[in-house]
Amino acid sequence: MPRAYIIKIILLLTAVVAHTTLAATTESHKFTLVIDAGHGGHDYGAVAGKINEKSINLATALEFGRLVERNMPDVKIVYTRKGDYFKTLQERASIANKANGNLFVSIHTNSVDKRNKRRTTIHGASTYTLGLHRSEENFAVAQRENSVMMLEDDYETKYLGFDPSSTESYIIFELSHDKNIDQSIDFAAKVQKQLSSTAGRADKGVRQAGFWVLAKTSMPAVLVELDFICNPNCAAFLNSKQGTQKMGKALYNAFCQYRKSYQADSVQPPLTTNTEQPADTASATAHEPEQENQNTESDEIIYKVQFLTSPTKLHENSEKLKGIKQFDFYIDNGTYKYTTGNHPTINQAKRNLRNIKDKFPDAFIIKTSNGKRVK
Repeated sequence: MPRAYIIKIILLLTAVVAHTTLAATTESHKFTLVIDAGHGGHDYGAVAGKINEKSINLATALEFGRLVERNMPDVKIVYTRKGDYFKTLQERASIANKANGNLFVSIHTNSVDKRNKRRTTIHGASTYTLGLHRSEENFAVAQRENSVMMLEDDYETKYLGFDPSSTESYIIFELSHDKNIDQSIDFAAKVQKQLSSTAGRADKGVRQAGFWVLAKTSMPAVLVELDFICNPNCAAFLNSKQGTQKMGKALYNAFCQYRKSYQADSVQPPLTTNTEQPADTASATAHEPEQENQNTESDEIIYKVQFLTSPTKLHENSEKLKGIKQFDFYIDNGTYKYTTGNHPTINQAKRNLRNIKDKFPDAFIIKTSNGKRVK
């Protein structure tokens, strides 16, 4: 064989290997989005006449994924289901973990008990992150979504004795620490803003509750309740082509914003001290009791109660603050996170937390040092 021919073969093989290696490297660095259409198969989810939740969830999931695939080639999409078949809660979490997902989005449709007087008028979208439920409404949603496991044979063994109908079972979510909670809340806030502005859904806020599928995923994760299928007007919208397109676009827009912040997320944004006294926010220095003021330039730990997140900055008299005047906020990935108190000990923060929970049941304590949140 001529030497020149051999050299050409070697060069060709080298190019092929280099291309394959580059492709593999590019693939391994893709952002992996896991889209989970809730329910499926013999599990219809919530039902309103001939309209069922499983079909709404799947249609929205596929539309969301279609937009991402068409416009974001650097994102790899993994679906827990792409058709009308049943997947257990644990299978959904396992699919996400096996794919090394960077974000898990579980799509659902809400409903309330038939005895609820507001059943045909209640409306609005909510996005949940993992946490211990702080209200009966949040607990009811978690119970309903977790009850899917009861359709499985021997579910008590598979789910380690977890009883979705028992309040005591949910203590496991209080004892577990979700290292991805901040990113989950950030994305949830973006979803709520888009479901309101793009899909026209009423904003029922970012919430926390004990969802098994969120607890078992090892990545930022949210569960979206698009709206209430028990409300005839909402059900008609959810089940329409226009509704599917708007909801899919809302999730896509929220993901674009989150993806952009994910790429730029290298430094924790500092806590805002409001020293410039902007007109539409309150100064912590002006509102905090004098004995609570601490030197944020030292390395000591200061405890605060985080009680609210908002996609936009709130006016100091905003109804969303529910009358809380002594507050501060910091910005994390474009989301405004509101806190109150500058406590030198966690016990002081806990006492404050008990009072704040009367108005904000999902409030929790954070640690700060040198003006920044620490974990």
